[in-house]
Amino acid sequence: MAKRDYYDILGISNSSSKDEIKKAYRKLALKYHPDKTKGDKASEDKFKEASEAYHVLSDEKRKANYDQFGHAAFEGSGGGQGFGGFDTSSFSDIFEDFFGDFGGGRSSRKSNNRGNDLRYDLNINLEEAYKGIEKNIRYNTNKKCLDCSGSGAAKGSKPISCNYCGGKGKVRTNQGFFTIQQTCHQCSGYGETIGKPCKTCAGNGKVQSNENVSVKIPKGVDDGTRIRLSGKGEAGIKGGANGDLYLFISIDNHNIFKRSEENLYYELPITFSDAALGTTVNVPSIDGGKSKIKIPPATQYGKQFRLRGKGMPVLRRNIFGDLYIRVITQVPSSLSKRQKDILEEFNEIESNKPDPVIKNFFEKAKKFWKSS
Repeated sequence: MAKRDYYDILGISNSSSKDEIKKAYRKLALKYHPDKTKGDKASEDKFKEASEAYHVLSDEKRKANYDQFGHAAFEGSGGGQGFGGFDTSSFSDIFEDFFGDFGGGRSSRKSNNRGNDLRYDLNINLEEAYKGIEKNIRYNTNKKCLDCSGSGAAKGSKPISCNYCGGKGKVRTNQGFFTIQQTCHQCSGYGETIGKPCKTCAGNGKVQSNENVSVKIPKGVDDGTRIRLSGKGEAGIKGGANGDLYLFISIDNHNIFKRSEENLYYELPITFSDAALGTTVNVPSIDGGKSKIKIPPATQYGKQFRLRGKGMPVLRRNIFGDLYIRVITQVPSSLSKRQKDILEEFNEIESNKPDPVIKNFFEKAKKFWKSS
């Protein structure tokens, strides 16, 4: 008997999305699962058929092979397998991916006992980010209780098996033909309860503590850099591993430098006479030193100079960014009579020999006005 098309089995098309494939299989699996149909052979075969179709179409590689070669892509896979090379032992695994422990066949797992991670926001200045620095930080956390070694039980006593779940940490309830497994509310999934709680921690296994940790901040950190301190978070539950402490770095604004990744920027104010005649200027760098830059004659407003290697270090690499300096020409807000006379004389001379850039602009403007 010829095998049915997988798409027909699930009632979908070959262009259906993963979610549509999953939804179609879920519907059929609920309808034909053996626990519901109670030994009906035809329903069991339909369940296996739907599971086989889902097994192939839910995997991109298997689906691509099926779309190209059809059922022939999975023939000749050897004995011990039914439905063209599909291992029927995986039916329940596929179903449980959707519905969890359907028939109670899987053992329960205890909850994750790992402690909570903590966050600490640390502000540093730009110079500290440039050089790297060691900081002492203080924070509140929950540490393992030393009196009970984190068990929560008083000295001389031990936790006892939970009577409600029988020490499994899970309880099952029947809803129709389903068996639903849930975390035991009595022991919170640990399978144990405290008969005689520790007086120091009141049975929690943890006590509040103010911790002091020394942290090395590497040079080159930026806004938002995250540093993980392993095991410095909250204590785990009942002997579980400690969580981690995460430092989130924030860098204060600087009154001279602006930063973009590894490069630094600032604006250098100069007089318009220095811009016209040229000059040499000592400028600051983030390492606390000075660098000389030569401002050539006729330097225009906004001209940018680049000092290589004078920027920020790149985190965990032995290279540095650059420093970019943008010239801002300052026009005097008040003039003496002599300054005004000199400028008027300069303006008269300049009008006889206009700047080509200015002349070109106003020629374009005249043409624009004429054409409007």
